[in-house]
Amino acid sequence: MSIVRSAPGRLFAMAIVFVCALPLAAQEPEPTVFEAQRLNAGLGAPPEDFVRETPRGTLETFLDLADRRMFGAAAHALNLNGVEADRQRRRGAELARMLYEVIERRVVIDWQDVPTRPDGLDESLSTDHPFAGKQRRSIRLGSLMLDNRSVPIRLNRIGPADTEPVWVFSRKTVGMVPQLNAAFGPTWFERSLPAPLRESVTASVRAWELIALPVLFLASLAAVMVLRAVIGRTSANSHIGWISRASDEARTPLAIGLVSVALLIGVDWALSFSSAVTLFLYPLLWALVIFSLTLAVVRTIDATLEVVTERYVGEIDGTDDSARRHLYTNVYGLRRFVLLVAFVLGSVLLLHKLQLFESFGMSLLASAGVATVILGIAGQSILGNILASLQVAIAKPIRIGDSVLYEDRWSHVESIFYTYIVLKTWDERRLIVPVKYFLSRPFENWTMIDSTTVRSFAIELDQAARPADLRDVFEKLVARDEDAMEDGLLLVAVEGQTEHAQTVNFYATAANPSDAWMMEVRLAERMGDWIRENHPEWWPRVRLERPGRAGRLESRIIDANEAG
Repeated sequence: MSIVRSAPGRLFAMAIVFVCALPLAAQEPEPTVFEAQRLNAGLGAPPEDFVRETPRGTLETFLDLADRRMFGAAAHALNLNGVEADRQRRRGAELARMLYEVIERRVVIDWQDVPTRPDGLDESLSTDHPFAGKQRRSIRLGSLMLDNRSVPIRLNRIGPADTEPVWVFSRKTVGMVPQLNAAFGPTWFERSLPAPLRESVTASVRAWELIALPVLFLASLAAVMVLRAVIGRTSANSHIGWISRASDEARTPLAIGLVSVALLIGVDWALSFSSAVTLFLYPLLWALVIFSLTLAVVRTIDATLEVVTERYVGEIDGTDDSARRHLYTNVYGLRRFVLLVAFVLGSVLLLHKLQLFESFGMSLLASAGVATVILGIAGQSILGNILASLQVAIAKPIRIGDSVLYEDRWSHVESIFYTYIVLKTWDERRLIVPVKYFLSRPFENWTMIDSTTVRSFAIELDQAARPADLRDVFEKLVARDEDAMEDGLLLVAVEGQTEHAQTVNFYATAANPSDAWMMEVRLAERMGDWIRENHPEWWPRVRLERPGRAGRLESRIIDANEAG
């Protein structure tokens, strides 16, 4: 008996057929057109030369007819099925005009992304593109932000029952045209201009724009100068010190930022430039707003830092300055954090605003991977220094005002920035050291716990010198020194001997590194004077030895002059 003829066999065979049929059902071709009974029944037949078989043909024909103010004919590029048939002729021409004004002012079309095939397949796409090799029935030309939501501008392929499929602006796009035109179309200022000034001169740029741009630039420059002077005058009359200083430091970027904000508001309210000008103007204004206000905030923080330094930190070598240096370093860390956050938020906001030109930006995203690699390699040193700077801000191996010995140079930490550290040497020079380089090498922090500093100097003397006498004299000198601390380390020790000389080290303590250095040089000078005045024979001498009588060695001591 066959397995298929049995009841379990028939169920098994049906299950196999069902499972094999599932992939076939899943592979049903996607629809390539939007079905419709009729398209624009109230418009009548389109002109004979109206090309609507391909997305690019529809777009080119629409813009060409609109350029010639033939909006009635251009209306055939719109899906007007949402408009009553008896109103489609009049309303269609009006909607075509509105859409043309919006596209001309706000939509930058990347013609390489507009297919030339009737099925919407783009042969220029790479194999890893999601639309590569696929037929499409909807093409997005761009999108505009309206009331905090994205409104796409789309071409759809409509397949009427009585004609071949054609590409037209989608019904949803046509339905949003009045709102888009109210937001991005001609303003009251442009409508009030004479007709010759509203005519296009070149690259869709109208005559009035060529006049308005230089005037706008000069007026903005004058406004920045006036506002800068007003802020400066206000800061000079302020009785609060840090406000006056902060206003004076931040007045230039603040003036640029405020004028840029006013320009953004004014351009949206009174002016509506063409897409070619908008593509350049809006990113520039937003960049000026974001980065100038960020710079104003940073300069305000810098001015506050100076006030904190003068009011709270005081003498950087003070014995009780540890907490103040900690405060100052935290404020500097706050500056770097605010700058980083402001830069990131500003960049994100700028990119968000540039999405107004999404059709243009998509071509930039295609090279994002390569750009990321290039920027990563080029910015490796900068990023390394920034991360090292954040490490300093968190771990605090050094603080503002700390005395450090770095590569045999004694200096103070004057400033800690994102990518470098400023070290102020004792002779008023400044060492600019990259943060990453600084942390990669050992250094001594003399004030990490407190400012008390022990200094030492060494004198090489003859073996005849008596350390006990030197100790008594040194203790008296330390007691009379103005910077030496009586309760600090005080020591005289022989730390090296040879057959001819001994090395005597002298240790003393001062309240801070600056005083300690001055104390060291004074004590070294006074010890040298005492030895020269009281025991000049203690200076190192050269001994000459020669065989004597009966094989004994005879030695002779000569001083330095005789040896020379």
